[in-house]
Amino acid sequence: MNQFKEWGFSAQWWRGEKGEYWVFAQVILFVGFMLLPVYPAIALDNLSPIWKYADWGITGIFGLVALLLLLSGSIKLGTNLTPLPHPKDDGELVTGGVYALVRHPIYSGVIFLAIAYSCWEISLSHAIGAIVLLLFFDIKARKEESWLSSKFADYDQYRSQVKKLIPWIY
Repeated sequence: MNQFKEWGFSAQWWRGEKGEYWVFAQVILFVGFMLLPVYPAIALDNLSPIWKYADWGITGIFGLVALLLLLSGSIKLGTNLTPLPHPKDDGELVTGGVYALVRHPIYSGVIFLAIAYSCWEISLSHAIGAIVLLLFFDIKARKEESWLSSKFADYDQYRSQVKKLIPWIY
């Protein structure tokens, strides 16, 4: 229970004042994504080996990007890290490192990991799941950014200079 308190969960978490419901919804989406059946978009048996190798390469690239975003984002946040979209009361605004490339690298890492898995399986259902995760994190990031703007005076300037979820794109 101390870990939840350290992350910023309130004693009355059921009120959702710090975004606790977003965390619960995120867990449900993760479990749902993992339980999705694999519906191959194309038959792998009919592909030439070059396409299989290309798929492995694309999967590796997305997986590596996901790993880099997740690890560097988590490390750079340090004690500011919380699963809640609400910033910690004693938190500081982090804008350096990977946060100079994307405002929400951990969310981005999860999205890229979902894309990597859908590429690995060439699964249409998982590709749709990755899109659902992208939409969910986009909405969660909007809520988080409203709290960050209220807490940190220079957040709006940072937001205007750095992309939200996909480096250099969005």
